[in-house]
Amino acid sequence: MANTADRVSTRGRRRSGASSLAWSILSFLVVAAITFLGLITVTFFIGRVIPIDPVLAIVGDRAPASVVAAARKQYGFDLPLWDQYLLYLTKALKGDFGNSVLSTYPVMDDIRRVLPATLELATVGTIIGLLLGIPLGVLAAVKRDSLIDQIVRVIGLVGYSVPIFWLGLMGLLVFYARLGWVEGPGRIGVAYEYSFTPITGLFLVDAILQGDWDVFRDVFRHIILPGALLGYFSMAYISRMTRSFMLNELSQEYIVAARAKGLSETRVIWGHALRNAAVPLVTVIALSYATLLEGSVLTETVFAWPGIGSYLYNSLQNADMNAVLGGTIVIGALFIALNLLSDLLYRVLDPRTRT
Repeated sequence: MANTADRVSTRGRRRSGASSLAWSILSFLVVAAITFLGLITVTFFIGRVIPIDPVLAIVGDRAPASVVAAARKQYGFDLPLWDQYLLYLTKALKGDFGNSVLSTYPVMDDIRRVLPATLELATVGTIIGLLLGIPLGVLAAVKRDSLIDQIVRVIGLVGYSVPIFWLGLMGLLVFYARLGWVEGPGRIGVAYEYSFTPITGLFLVDAILQGDWDVFRDVFRHIILPGALLGYFSMAYISRMTRSFMLNELSQEYIVAARAKGLSETRVIWGHALRNAAVPLVTVIALSYATLLEGSVLTETVFAWPGIGSYLYNSLQNADMNAVLGGTIVIGALFIALNLLSDLLYRVLDPRTRT
C-alpha cells in the first residue's frame, strides 16, 4: 500500500510540474504578444511625431503638389491617425513594413540580407565575452578584495566607460594601419567579395561548409577586431555579474559543508559554486547577446560592417522611415524573444522558480 501511495504521489508531482511548466510557457507567450504589440504601437507613434514627412521622403521635396497628394493617398497617409495605426499594425504583423526608399526593395528583404552580418558579429563578441568574462569573474570572487579583484573590476569599468567608437578607431589605427595584424573595414576582402557565394549569410559558417579556408581566414581577419571590441564590452558585463553570483554562492552553507568534507578547492569552486551560479548567468548571457544586437550601430559604422546597425544608420540619415521603423521592430522583437527565452530557461534549469 505504501509503495502504491508513493507512486501516486510521484505521478501527482510530475503532473503538477508539467502543468506548471506549460502554464509558464503560456504566460510567456502572452507576455511576448503584449510586449510586441506595445513595441509596434510605440514605434508607430514615434514615427509619426518626428519632424519627417514620409511622403516627401518617398517622392522628394521638389515633387509637384499633385504627386505628393497622390502618394499620400496611395500609402494611406490621408487617413485618420487611428486608421493609419490599424493599417500599419495589420501589415507589420504580416512582416510587411513597406519598401525602402534607398534600395526600393521591401524592408524585410533588406533586413534578411543584413541581419546575418549583425548576428555573426554579435555571436563572436558574445563568445569572446564568455570565454574571458566567466573565468575573470570567478577569479575576482575567489580573490575578493585582492589586487587581482581590483584589476578585474578596473578592466570591467573601462569596458563600460570608454566609448566603443573611440576603441574601434584606435584598434584600426594600431592593429590594422600600424601592425597589419587584422584586415580593415568591411566584412570580406575585395578579392573574395564577388567570387564567394554565401549560403546562410554567416560568412564564417559558409566558408567552413564550402571548405574555402582562404575565405575563412580573410573573413576571420575582418571580424576579429570588431568582434573583440564587442566581446570586451560583453566581458565587462559578464565578469561583473559572474563575480556577484559567485560571491553569493561562496557564502552559502553547502560550500562550507563541501570544504568540510575535504573536497578540493577546484571542485568546490568550479563543480559546485559555479554550477549553481550558472543558472542566473543564462539570463545575463542572453541579455548581453541582445544588447550587442541592438547596440552594434556605432561598431558597424566605424568598421563599415554591412549589418542592420549600418542599415538603420544610413536609413535614418536619408529619412527612410519605413526602413528605420521596420529595423527597430525587428531588433526589438529579437530582444523580447531572447529575454523571454532566458526567463524560460531559468525556470527549466532552476526548479525552485516554478513554485
